[in-house]
Amino acid sequence: MYRERSFVDYMRDLRLRVIRVSIAIGAATVFCMTFGIGSFNIDGYTILLPYPDTFHNIAIQIVLIMRNNLLPNSVNLVQLTPQGAFVTQIYVSALLGVIVTMPIIVRELAAFIGPGLYLHEKTNVKKFTAFAIILFATGCLSSYFVAIPYILNFLYKYGQSLGVSTFFDIGQFVPFVIQFLIIFGFSYQLPIIMWATTVSGIVRRDFWRHNLRYAIMIITIFGAFITPDGSGVTMWFIAGPMLLLYIVGMLILEEKIKPVWQRY
Repeated sequence: MYRERSFVDYMRDLRLRVIRVSIAIGAATVFCMTFGIGSFNIDGYTILLPYPDTFHNIAIQIVLIMRNNLLPNSVNLVQLTPQGAFVTQIYVSALLGVIVTMPIIVRELAAFIGPGLYLHEKTNVKKFTAFAIILFATGCLSSYFVAIPYILNFLYKYGQSLGVSTFFDIGQFVPFVIQFLIIFGFSYQLPIIMWATTVSGIVRRDFWRHNLRYAIMIITIFGAFITPDGSGVTMWFIAGPMLLLYIVGMLILEEKIKPVWQRY
């Protein structure tokens, strides 16, 4: 028989799950700082395997990949402070630790809120969790391969027009890239936010259609605010997909979703 848990039980359960997640993130972070990924030829097959290497670890390899893929050919990364590269390495390792342990984080979160949900609600949470991860990954990929290279090249041309040599500080370049990945990833969560507020009864299903013009204005301003250049082009890398996701979410919600009080 189900026994209602007290506040103390909830706090103990939360504390245990936070500790588990923290240990997992810490272990993954240390691994990214002490191991690299290399290709090894085994019986004629090329296999990627981890190997211990502090000075060519996974975090450093990720930074090198970002430098090669995102920076213009004539731009170099520099270290302006003695600890700049090392701090950046820790920053990247911690972020990779969070990404790698995301399945554990989601599992612990679902286990924590699971006792308070009905069976069909648990099923919906699992479906939309997977959908949210897909949208987040899509936003990150569009940012990495489309928006960030264009923005960096656009800003680089400003320096070229002044005839100055351009160098990017590694302590600013990596956070700049990570910031855009996160912003794009979370901005693509718009349909999830629309779904959650609708099924919970916070807003009506027709709320999104009635406020479409305001949504267009807010999304456009948001896209212009977070992009650092003045070209008026990069803002649409984020505003365009968000408007499309808004319209798709609006149409789906009007057809298929009912407020929570109408489902029982």
